[in-house]
Amino acid sequence: MSDKLSIRQGYGDGLLELASEHGDVVVLEADLAHATGTQAFRERYPDRFFEAGIAEQNMIGMAAGLSHVGYVPFATSFAMFSAGRACEIVRNAVAYSHANVKIVGSHSGITPAGDGGSHQCIEDIAWMRAIPGMTVLCPCDYYQARVLVQKAYAWQGPVYLRTSREPVSDLTSQGGDIQLGKAQILRDGHDICLVATGVMTSYAMEAAKALSAEDVSAAVLNIHTIKPLDTRTVADYAARCGRLLTLEEHNLCGGLGEAVAAALMGRVCVQFAMAGIEDRFGQSGATAELFREYDLDTAGILRRCHALLAQK
Repeated sequence: MSDKLSIRQGYGDGLLELASEHGDVVVLEADLAHATGTQAFRERYPDRFFEAGIAEQNMIGMAAGLSHVGYVPFATSFAMFSAGRACEIVRNAVAYSHANVKIVGSHSGITPAGDGGSHQCIEDIAWMRAIPGMTVLCPCDYYQARVLVQKAYAWQGPVYLRTSREPVSDLTSQGGDIQLGKAQILRDGHDICLVATGVMTSYAMEAAKALSAEDVSAAVLNIHTIKPLDTRTVADYAARCGRLLTLEEHNLCGGLGEAVAAALMGRVCVQFAMAGIEDRFGQSGATAELFREYDLDTAGILRRCHALLAQK
């Protein structure tokens, strides 16, 4: 593994690559280009960058209008604002008309540790999953974010792309390709399956490695596409392993865990547990401290795995 890079940086670099290939790509921002990864795009393509100011509802409305005259807009802000504050406009101006708008939510989850609970968005997956016709993407590392920018552009219709600030280990390669709606098998196994998304995928891999030292074979599925969910692969691994743990940096209400549970209900008999934010707001603190507090660090994941493995 190389030095850690952030998912938001992968998004920003992916935008530059995309814009060099496609003249219809434009970016809209809400006064946060320095934080979300779009600053380099603004400097290189100033005529294709639109600053909406601190007015995310207007930004989404502008993006919808641009999409209807042939542009492919990437509307970017903190997830709390692009998915939260502007949610009604996303629903009615974008999704209702099936506009070809790509909405990007940066600083998701609790990893923007210093920003505190008001800015740590733990609800965006639930909000965006509930909107009809919305595709929801969540890359696990820098390189996958770059790939998903390309995939989002090629996908016709509204897309929500979740990014984060914290640097994470590289789990995928620069040339690695993925298919939207298809789970990525990062590690095979047969005793327990860890189904993770976003930054939690790195923790899942660390836990799987620790379990291997205990002679426990753990599979790791990276869910870069939360909607549409690859129910077939998840169900296959649930049946194979008999034990399944979902991992997400999101409220357990409406997140990946509930999506997986709904997909498995009535299909597979499996020992099942979910790890995520247990209906609490975020708070300020160092990232490592917060992950311990919310029981999402490697030690917390291993405790949940051991509890599942102890069940008969």
